[in-house]
Amino acid sequence: MSSIALNTASTGLNALSTALDVTANNLANVNTTAFKASRTNFEDLFYLEQAQPGIEDQYGNATPTGQQVGLGVSVSGTSLDVSQGSLQPSSDPFDLAILGDGWFQVEISPGMSPDGYGYTRAGDFTRNNDGEWVMSNSEGFRLAENFAIPSDATNLTIDEWGYVQYQQGGATNVAGQIELARFINPAGLQAIGSNVYVPTEASGEAEVGEAGQDGYGSIKQYYLEASNAEPVTELVTLIKTQRAFEMNSQVIQAANETLQEIVNLRRF
Repeated sequence: MSSIALNTASTGLNALSTALDVTANNLANVNTTAFKASRTNFEDLFYLEQAQPGIEDQYGNATPTGQQVGLGVSVSGTSLDVSQGSLQPSSDPFDLAILGDGWFQVEISPGMSPDGYGYTRAGDFTRNNDGEWVMSNSEGFRLAENFAIPSDATNLTIDEWGYVQYQQGGATNVAGQIELARFINPAGLQAIGSNVYVPTEASGEAEVGEAGQDGYGSIKQYYLEASNAEPVTELVTLIKTQRAFEMNSQVIQAANETLQEIVNLRRF
């Protein structure tokens, strides 16, 4: 009946509205450092089975097909795209990018993460008033290695393995080493904003190791990783979502007109 079409089309509108929200967020963050885009996944709902396939007819023959009417669609989830963004050169010695697999560890509130750490690919770091390395975001999360660079330090260098060196008073000093974390399923990380993600049961626990070794990515100083949200791709997705939304709206309109015709039948 047309009432089924109304309900089915309404599930489509609801799912497509969520997809539009995801696309809008991707487009809004095309210039966000190391932003990871998301993709909306759909799944069909239950089916109204009016005739089961394979049932024998009156002549003993199995019917090759059945009669099933789908009841719509729902959003099964959103997938995080953790692919590498392009590297953009920078003039700031505190700017770092990861080429390959890995995440920087930062200290966050214990209530925000199971292990007390957040993970980010955004390497636009700076120093706080104590000389400690912190993220250049609204929260200023501190790098997990927690070493300080003096204000009079010069020639700051970070090699691909994460070793941090600087000169002070003519002497070369090693501040420490920046290690990277990785996850068996990084797409299962939970975004909490401020370019930071936290582990979940889906992502697994963080495995910490040395950059440039055993499959971990290397660290590139004077570079930043750009957002991996492609504006052209997102615009195409936006157009497809908009057209699908319009078609589902037309289904509702057609089903409504059909129901009106059925109601008007009693006048004849």
